[in-house]
Amino acid sequence: MVMAFFVYGLCPLRLFSQTYDTQSVFRQPVLMDSFVLKSGFDVNAFIRRVRNDTTFFKAFKNLRLVPYEAVNDIKVLDKNEQIQASMHSTTKQYRESDCRYTKVISEKTTGGFYGRHGEYEYYTTELFASLFFAPKPVCNETDIVAGYLDAKGKGGLEKSKYQLKMLIFNPGAKVSGIPFMGDRASIFDEGEAEKYDFRISQDTFEGEDCFVFRIMPKPAYAHKALYNELTTWFRAGDYSILARDYSLSYSTLLYDFDVRMKVRTKNVGGKLFPTSIGYDGNWHIFTKKRERVRFTMDVAY
Repeated sequence: MVMAFFVYGLCPLRLFSQTYDTQSVFRQPVLMDSFVLKSGFDVNAFIRRVRNDTTFFKAFKNLRLVPYEAVNDIKVLDKNEQIQASMHSTTKQYRESDCRYTKVISEKTTGGFYGRHGEYEYYTTELFASLFFAPKPVCNETDIVAGYLDAKGKGGLEKSKYQLKMLIFNPGAKVSGIPFMGDRASIFDEGEAEKYDFRISQDTFEGEDCFVFRIMPKPAYAHKALYNELTTWFRAGDYSILARDYSLSYSTLLYDFDVRMKVRTKNVGGKLFPTSIGYDGNWHIFTKKRERVRFTMDVAY
């Protein structure tokens, strides 16, 4: 049973031990199933937790501090969805003397995946490699997340990495530097929140009790909203993010994109780490060729 629940900050805080800003009120209707509704769920506190979450970002920061093995599969598709280039590899990250570096254990490529000088032929694959591969040692990294997303690097690739991190790790925050985007990423704020339906339900994910938070555009905004879907599985015990599914699309005269991502995490030794990352993207910028790329990265610790 699903009931419409209008939030005006009147419910007592029952599910969270932290102290929150009681002036921040989410005024959009939120659909909750009967289990969540009967639990005395404080939606305002939950929305603030979603907006301020750092556990998901910290999981990816943790990835840089431990050894692991990854199986990577990347496919570049043509307009008919046929593979025109690909790469399948197994890589290992090593940690020595506070530094990490990546070694390729095996790799097979097809088509023109690399250029004649060994460079990445596609921007998406270059971005992927810059995020997860370290052919040369990278040192003195930490798992500190405070202020990290405030820093913007110089150069086109660094700006793209910053924008991608904002969309992945801080959904709902305004992303600067993307022309004609405006406030469309600010899905919790007035002017954008009205375009979406918000839903909270109880479920299990890989055997763990979870609260599932799903955001979908209202039918009238199906082709105007930035997010086609944003679904997050929060572990009921500590509200760590166990999984998140994204679907984003947007189109202007200068660019268009249609991107879907899936991320799964796991608790290893008391810390949260990503175990599976999936990306399926079709994008085009006025000055570049259209790229259709799918990749998966499965991580073992």
